[in-house]
Amino acid sequence: MAEAALTVENLSLDLGPARLVDGVGFSVAPGEVMALVGESGCGKSVTAQAIMRLLPDVIRQSGGRIRLGADDLTALPERAMQTIRGRRLSMIFQEPQAALDPLSTIGAQIAETLRAPLSRVRGEVRRMLEDVGISDPERRIDQHPFELSGGMCQRVMIASALIARPAVLIADEPTTALDVTIQAQILDLLRRLATERRTAVVLITHDMGVVADIADRLAVMYAGRIAETGPTEGIFAAPRHPYTALLLASIPRLSDAPKSLLAVIEGRVPTPAEFGPGCRFASRCPRADAMCRSVTPVLGEVAPGHAIACHHPLGVGEAV
Repeated sequence: MAEAALTVENLSLDLGPARLVDGVGFSVAPGEVMALVGESGCGKSVTAQAIMRLLPDVIRQSGGRIRLGADDLTALPERAMQTIRGRRLSMIFQEPQAALDPLSTIGAQIAETLRAPLSRVRGEVRRMLEDVGISDPERRIDQHPFELSGGMCQRVMIASALIARPAVLIADEPTTALDVTIQAQILDLLRRLATERRTAVVLITHDMGVVADIADRLAVMYAGRIAETGPTEGIFAAPRHPYTALLLASIPRLSDAPKSLLAVIEGRVPTPAEFGPGCRFASRCPRADAMCRSVTPVLGEVAPGHAIACHHPLGVGEAV
């Protein structure tokens, strides 16, 4: 595998006495799409904020390192981070129409990423809009966000994030507010741009269907920890962690009988204040025993590039 564009090592994030993210680690190679998957509240978005060094003041990084290529981002002063954000490391946010400035034109906002006036980089901005599939880019440059659809605004966000050709792009639920047709177009666009530009993409999502469409590898998070990580195809074919298997079983399939009940995961995700010893999925896991409730499982490899944190993993092809 090529040298990692981004490496997260043993990342821990605290909110007061509560540990929100506990020992999370992964790496992404140039041109690779890696998905960070899990239920709402599992720590995906706050991990992305930590990578960007945009954590709220109440959350602190209590451990771990984040490396962009050879640079340790956790050791850089804020002034140095400001030169990295948007250039070597970019992010697409969930709500494009909320992230864009309603009083500024599309072209001016994209040009801002290049730290240049639009008059000087207009041709470059127009070409970037073409690359992300926006029709009539010369006219769109001078329009405002409220004149564009949600799908077009998301493409503008992608154009703004990619125009400086960053090494790493973080996409935080980039298709949440879009209809299914536009979702597919945006995912195809991210996949194509990652391949063509050799950009490493970290895709944050709760939608396993999205992961199947675009991701090369995935890391499944639960309650602030990595439960399973490995190649997407291998995990979909044979999940080894009970949580991953239950997540996949809850996806509706065309082969399901009409009006049949969907599979569900009983219980709820514990809050950080409720985290205790042992496996954090133990209260919802049908395979849990006393060891699971008292001893924290360590992430260990079960196949080349495929690792899980579970005392009682599933066998290949075994149901939960």
